[in-house]
Amino acid sequence: MRVYELAKQMGVSSTELMNRLQKLGVEVKNHFAAIEPSVVKELQAAQTAGSSPQTEVKKKKPAGDKKPTVTKQATAAKPAKAQPVSKPAATSDKVVKPAGSAAKAPAKPAPKPAQKTPAKPAPKAAPTKSAEPVQRPQAQRPEAKPAPEAAKRAPAPEQKPQLQPQPKPEVKVEAPVKEEPVAAAAPAEKAKILEIPQAATVKEFAELVGKEPTAIIKTLLKLGELVTINQSLSSDIIEILADDLGYEPKIISPEELEEEEAFEEDLTNLVPRPPVVTVMGHVDHGKTSLLDAIRKTDVMSGEAGGITQHIGAYQVVLDGRKITFIDTPGHEAFTAMRARGAQVTDIAVLVVAADDGVMPQTVEAINHAKAANVPIVVAVNKIDKENADPTRVRQELTEYALIPEEWGGDTIFVDVSAKQKLHIQDLLEMVLLVADIKELKANPNTRARGTCIEAKLERGRGPVATVLIYRGTLRVGDAVVAGATYGKVRAMSDDKGKTVLEATPAQPVEVVGLSSLPQAGEELKVVGDEKEARHIAEERALKRRLIAQEERSRVTLEDLFARIQEGEIKDLNLVIKADTQGSVEAIKDALYKLNTEEVQIRIIHTGVGGISETDIMLAAASNAIVIGFNVRPDVNAQAMAAKETVDIRVYRIIYKVVEDITQALSGLLAPEIKEVDTGRVEVRATFKVPKLGVIAGCYVQQGEVDRNQRIRLVREGQIIYDGSIVSLRRFKDDVKVVKEGFECGIGLANFQDIKEGDILESYKLVERQRQLGE
Repeated sequence: MRVYELAKQMGVSSTELMNRLQKLGVEVKNHFAAIEPSVVKELQAAQTAGSSPQTEVKKKKPAGDKKPTVTKQATAAKPAKAQPVSKPAATSDKVVKPAGSAAKAPAKPAPKPAQKTPAKPAPKAAPTKSAEPVQRPQAQRPEAKPAPEAAKRAPAPEQKPQLQPQPKPEVKVEAPVKEEPVAAAAPAEKAKILEIPQAATVKEFAELVGKEPTAIIKTLLKLGELVTINQSLSSDIIEILADDLGYEPKIISPEELEEEEAFEEDLTNLVPRPPVVTVMGHVDHGKTSLLDAIRKTDVMSGEAGGITQHIGAYQVVLDGRKITFIDTPGHEAFTAMRARGAQVTDIAVLVVAADDGVMPQTVEAINHAKAANVPIVVAVNKIDKENADPTRVRQELTEYALIPEEWGGDTIFVDVSAKQKLHIQDLLEMVLLVADIKELKANPNTRARGTCIEAKLERGRGPVATVLIYRGTLRVGDAVVAGATYGKVRAMSDDKGKTVLEATPAQPVEVVGLSSLPQAGEELKVVGDEKEARHIAEERALKRRLIAQEERSRVTLEDLFARIQEGEIKDLNLVIKADTQGSVEAIKDALYKLNTEEVQIRIIHTGVGGISETDIMLAAASNAIVIGFNVRPDVNAQAMAAKETVDIRVYRIIYKVVEDITQALSGLLAPEIKEVDTGRVEVRATFKVPKLGVIAGCYVQQGEVDRNQRIRLVREGQIIYDGSIVSLRRFKDDVKVVKEGFECGIGLANFQDIKEGDILESYKLVERQRQLGE
């Protein structure tokens, strides 16, 4: 048993128990040290003897009960004395006779407890090991033996039960009295929520908390941070300072900080505006065809000109009423805009193929639309096909709370055919009906506000942003700001490519005149003048730079030691993939032995098989390094790792894994020998050739294959062979290199187990000297 375990059992602190052990002559270094069973029993016995007076009471009671039973036989010989006096007199004789010489021995230690407890020794003498020898001399000291013995033995049972209730109420009353005020005071102090802008300066923070900036700087100096009054603070420091001052901090991003102004619109100024519609659905269900059919219907209805260009949003007219469609890459862009806080869509048209039914992406689209609280109009497409079953589509969608109106629900279903252009007009009428129910209105007589749908660079025009106005009227010459971009509207054009001088609510236009490209989903608003727009944009750009600096980059083995020294990293997260479960366990056991006080190794995921895209996503989210043992990442995983800057390490020897991690932790990484992939080849057939063995008939998918480079054979994500090329031919000619898009025959050195569908990866070893600070 360990020190802390025994201390927990005995109800004492580890320090107190260690002091007791030292008094017994047992040396322990810390509270994790083990204690021998004999010492444990000795401590438990001492604890039991020293803190349980009840057990002694029980021992005394039977001793007192037995002695009077014996004296009853002796009292018959002495009838002259009174009955109450005869019993104690007989008991005293009985006690003295058998004790004999034994009574003399305890007579010496008897005075010692008497000196320690001068006043009222009864409660304090109880915890001693032997209670009987203490009472015997007390009976012998007074001259009149019968009276004091009777007096002492009579009140003894009355005093002893009083010992039990006295300590218990004291402990029970004191504990809650001390805890209650502390528990009540803590929430009272932290009840204040303080909203603090992200990357706020010392001066701004001091103004928010009502303190002098010098006081904040002094507090930061105590924390080891040297700052100036105009220096921005990181989110971590802001939280520490706020918590120190009794506030509950709430960090607000620049986007959240710029709250929209509260406009109390006059109802007379509000006018109906066109609905904004997003078409969503599965990629193969005819979404693009439906959009094309809607645009062609608009052209055939007699609108001026054709659609000369595509700007991401356009308007169609039905019976004199306009409908704005946002042409985005499906629900992904829809969700991205909603994540940026841009609520631009009024109605979602869900396209479902009548022959396929509900697909996984259809369910995703439904969930995205519901999360944005957008009404859904279902367009059942491809009804002209022979195997079309619109009823089955309706039945499947009822599982997702989309119940048709004809079945008693509130969702509008329209059967259409984008190919045959059937019922397109009915769909548009239903969209207008939903818009009428929502009563979409806006005030056009105020400063314009809109949402950037997309942005692009055009030669001769510069940055061009597609903007959807949702309030006010945007005019040529207005000073605008969008995110960290500002400018003056120099020109505008509508979805037909026609130049316009102003844009009203729900009208998409291309805006020329911005200083740079805004991000999709950012709000564009009109301000007083270009100077004000520039000031706002520069402030936003500064905040973004500070926030970007605050964000930590991905950890790699090269910069691990530097990050440890800076105190950024307290643990090293790893994702381990191997060819077998046994390899996984062996690597885990080896790596867990490398834990140090500064850094703890945390393995957040292990698995058997190739490194997949999911592993990279997990590593990116948890700032981890991916370790592969006898496995390779697939193409998608490599692309995502490059995008997310996730460090992937592939090994074939466990010792090398441990060595690299050890050197990374100690900052002694040697120059890196990196495998650079040069080509990817697919085995499409195999042939047996005399003297050469099995030859793989291959097609070069990526890069090139060089005869002098190394090559590995990958089957189902696992490395089967790693060696060299013994034969590389095109037709019957030996060649040195085969480029991408060509077929060739490849023979591997000392390896014949080649199968169709295998992947051959050619690579070269490149040595790179690691630079300080990488």
